[in-house]
Amino acid sequence: MVRRDRLRRMREWWVQVGLLAMPLLAAYLHIPPPQLSPALHSWKSSGKFFTYKGLRIFYQDSVGVVGSPEIVVLLHGFPTSSYDWYKIWEGLTLRFHRVIALDFLGFGFSDKPRPHHYSIFEQASIVEALLRHLGLQNRRINLLSHDYGDIVAQELLYRYKQNRSGRLTIKSLCLSNGGIFPETHRPLLLQKLLKDGGVLSPILTRLMNFFVFSRGLTPVFGPYTRPSESELWDMWAGIRNNDGNLVIDSLLQYINQRKKFRRRWVGALASVTIPIHFIYGPLDPINPYPEFLELYRKTLPRSTVSILDDHISHYPQLEDPMGFLNAYMGFINSF
Repeated sequence: MVRRDRLRRMREWWVQVGLLAMPLLAAYLHIPPPQLSPALHSWKSSGKFFTYKGLRIFYQDSVGVVGSPEIVVLLHGFPTSSYDWYKIWEGLTLRFHRVIALDFLGFGFSDKPRPHHYSIFEQASIVEALLRHLGLQNRRINLLSHDYGDIVAQELLYRYKQNRSGRLTIKSLCLSNGGIFPETHRPLLLQKLLKDGGVLSPILTRLMNFFVFSRGLTPVFGPYTRPSESELWDMWAGIRNNDGNLVIDSLLQYINQRKKFRRRWVGALASVTIPIHFIYGPLDPINPYPEFLELYRKTLPRSTVSILDDHISHYPQLEDPMGFLNAYMGFINSF
């Protein structure tokens, strides 16, 4: 009898805990996205949208040097957005006539459909569609990419090499801190869990919050160049826009795609004939030194490389914008 009473009280206690937790969990899951900071709001306000197959894609297009024919297209990384380039944006406008960047589908201010099969192939097609929308499909384009954007650039390079009509004509390519080689890529623990699309994925994406995000992202920056809390909030605001946290697992399928299509994408780089450059933050734990750089130089002996200061890590354009910009300008002015 005593044991039955104890079990009954325990069941009642758990029921009470459950009844209390349910509204708290519901409230947590419906926390609205953070307000845009003045800087991020200005970035959005100065941009535009175009439509790709019924989906709204955000982009920036600035006119810089008058009379110059040069165009640069910037391809951002995971899990952030085109805002990653804001620290070098003005510097680029002093060298190029057009500076263009977009938020890939599923990122930043672009639409984030779900369910949706996100792929590098679709993102490359969106870049091509944007340039057609801007009337630049027949112009020679300089590509500058980072992280996830490196893989999109590889697919664009593959299409360019196939001489397919309607594809980009690439004048030069500059990559930076991206896992272009699956064998030297070291994804974060959360990325490993989410990319496999198991039963945990929908739970983890819904429970993800600013604390989890900031704790996960901060270690990929160098110890002296980590983002401030306000900068992290800007990144998180871009992710939370349009419930983007709920599609992170779908976006991470690019890691599996990169393994599957390694021959296609690495092969496109290895046989490149256009000027190519790599800007590298050597403290990067995701593409670690020296393994990554040794394989890069072995695979692409014709490519030039800029290695930034020892304490610069995975986001070189944010951690050392002047060093990054100088390295890129040195490359662009070399041909």
